Order: sequence, then structure tokens, then C-alpha cells
Amino acid sequence: MKANPNVPSGILVVNKPAGPTSHQVVGRVRRLLGTRKVGHAGTLDPMASGVLVVGVNRATRLLGHLALHDKDYIATMRLGVSTVTDDAEGDVTATTDASAIDDEAIRAAMSRQVGEIQQVPTAVSAIKVDGQRAYAKVRAGEDVVLQPRAVTVSLFEATDIRRQGEVVDVDVEVTCSSGTYVRALARDVGTDLGVGGHLTALRRTRVGPFALTAACADIFAEDAVTPTPITMAEAAALSFPVVHVTADQEAAIRVGRRLNFTVPSKATAMIAGTGELLALYCPDDEKDGQSRALCVLA
Repeated sequence: MKANPNVPSGILVVNKPAGPTSHQVVGRVRRLLGTRKVGHAGTLDPMASGVLVVGVNRATRLLGHLALHDKDYIATMRLGVSTVTDDAEGDVTATTDASAIDDEAIRAAMSRQVGEIQQVPTAVSAIKVDGQRAYAKVRAGEDVVLQPRAVTVSLFEATDIRRQGEVVDVDVEVTCSSGTYVRALARDVGTDLGVGGHLTALRRTRVGPFALTAACADIFAEDAVTPTPITMAEAAALSFPVVHVTADQEAAIRVGRRLNFTVPSKATAMIAGTGELLALYCPDDEKDGQSRALCVLA
């Protein structure tokens, strides 16, 4: 199946159920729309559900920029049990009685994960190490040590704390930057408290301006209808500052030329008089008062 030019380019907000992989979501959208050129921004693990932003045809070129938005999650951490994947899908590596840890200690440990932090990503992740995905190396029996990286956690709050024997389940709300692993937050809170921890549930409720309320109908339903993407221009207007350009500027933008003015943001949507999204531009650090193309989309 090739890219079908009769299928409009645009963005779909999919409410991914728990179970399918993000790649399976892409495959389902390909079949429903009848086009091969489909991709997604920001992978959700099979266990996770919620917002998955999907690009169709030319909109796949927007995905790398949309993935940089901050994200909201609701999740459940289990303290007292560690797993190899830092979530419920992995084998248990250790158990420790967490029943004596009080609510105040849990909230204090969570607060230490808020702000600009250095986070070691989960070893079983899609990060590449020496050209291979980290999860593939782990599954092959290799010890994988990933380097910490800077992420920002704006919100990490407990909404409910429940004790069940020797484990403690904590429902949480999270707002974080791109690249943050919520399961690593659960792991690190458990490590801080000396009992280990992992994630038992995860639901992404927002990616930048795209929330669950904007999701299309269930694409995995037996009677699923063909979803209608929002246009690239609509998606860009929700996501970035917008500049409406003249016909002369449009001609330059279509071939990716520099512009003799400075756009307002690191990613600015350039919109033609017809309403078409032409490109994303950013200020040119090398030439004062000019802007350069991030990606040409027309």
C-alpha cells in the first residue's frame, strides 16, 4: 500500500486502548484510510492508553515537532515491588514490605522528582544504544546502563493512596516534558523510599494542545468508521504561533529560502493566503533579523 494522494494530509488524535502497540495503531489507521504514509508522535507502551497523535501523508513531517510538547498523564504506582521494565509487564526483580511508609513520606519522595531533574530512562525502552534499541539488548540478556538526561516534571501529585498488605498503590497526576518516563518516576520514588516501585497503570490525557476530548471514534471497533483528520493548518494553529504570509513570501517559503524578518518562536507555522500550511520556520541564529526553514510542508 502506497501513500494515497486522495487521502487528505492531517492529524488524528487517537484514544489508544491498553493492549495494542503504537505501531498497531498506525497499522489500523493505514487500513481505515487506505494509505501507507501514517506515523505517530510519542510512543505509548502496550500497557498504556490514551492520547496518541497520528500523522497522515504529508502531516507525518510535523510529528517530530508535535512530539516535543509537554504531556499530561494519570497513573498508578505500586510501591514495594520492582520489575525489570519498571511497569507491570516486566518480571518482578525484588519485593519489599512497604506497609510502614506513611503518606507524608510518599508525597515528600514524589516532590523530589518535581522540577528540572536528571532522569535515567527505563532500560527497557526504545532509546538506541550502539545502534540497537535498549529493549532489544535487555531481552538478549545484556546489561544496559543508560545515561541520565534532563527532563522537566511540572506536576507530580498523589490523588489517592491505598494500602494492600505489603504494597502501597498511589494514584498520581503528572505533567512533564517530552522525553520523561513516568515509569521511571515510579521506579525512582520507590528507590528513594527504599522499597522499590513500578507502574501498574498509565493513561496519557494530553499531548500539547491535543486532549482526549479531541479523539476520534474508536478505531479498533468492529464497525469503526473512517476517521477524518484535522487539517495540517488547524493542527499547526493549535500547536505553534502563526504568521500569515504574502504571495511573495509564499513563493520563497515553498522552496525553503530564508526570510528577511524574525518569526516569533522556535517553531512558527507559516500560513498562505489560501489557509494552507506551508512550512515551519524558526529565527536564524546565524543571521540577525532573518528566519530559516525547519521543515517545508507544501
